Amino acid sequence: MGFGEIVRMFMNNLTEQLNITNGPKGINLIDPFRIGDFSFSANSGALSGPIKYYYFLLLVLLAVIVINRRLQDSRIGRAWVAIREDEIAAKAAGINTRNIKLLAFAMGASFGGIAGGMFAAIQGFVSPESFILNESIMILAMVVLGGMGNIWGVIAGAVLLSFMPELLRYTVEPAQKMLFGRMLVDPEVLRMLIFGFALVLTMRFRPAGLWPETRHRRELDADRK
Repeated sequence: MGFGEIVRMFMNNLTEQLNITNGPKGINLIDPFRIGDFSFSANSGALSGPIKYYYFLLLVLLAVIVINRRLQDSRIGRAWVAIREDEIAAKAAGINTRNIKLLAFAMGASFGGIAGGMFAAIQGFVSPESFILNESIMILAMVVLGGMGNIWGVIAGAVLLSFMPELLRYTVEPAQKMLFGRMLVDPEVLRMLIFGFALVLTMRFRPAGLWPETRHRRELDADRK
């Protein structure tokens, strides 16, 4: 089978039933996450399936934070910083920039694969509609608003942008009905407007984010002076 036939097979999978990824119909009947005989989806005593998944996700989150903190202070993390600042100087210092950049892509893909696997196990179903453009925009907004390069800043941005839709849901609609007697702007539209406005203000007054990395903050302060 040649390369062209392989590409054609995967492209045809978008519209034809080849039972590889089920095309736009998605993949269903995904098994829940389990460790031995312990299933996270089944109710056990006072702990329901969603609550067990919640604590499991907290443990995974803590593990990811610890791994990233350790990587940030390691030789690999310092090599990533050197490549980001000046790739030519990093290569002259003896850093294998190709392998280090490939490792960065592999690490990002690994964390993304873990998150995607847990998402699929919790939902039991995945389809193209599960990963729309708004999700990518939301993640980018979390990173930019919280502060690129700082783990705690990204977490703060994620918490802020996760709670904001719920806050708008319970405040915007009653406020509009109280002031105007009817709904003028849909909360979903207003949310995107507020996100855009918040990003513009962040880029204007805090380009490095609300909680930036110390190195980024020093560089920006030096540029302003």
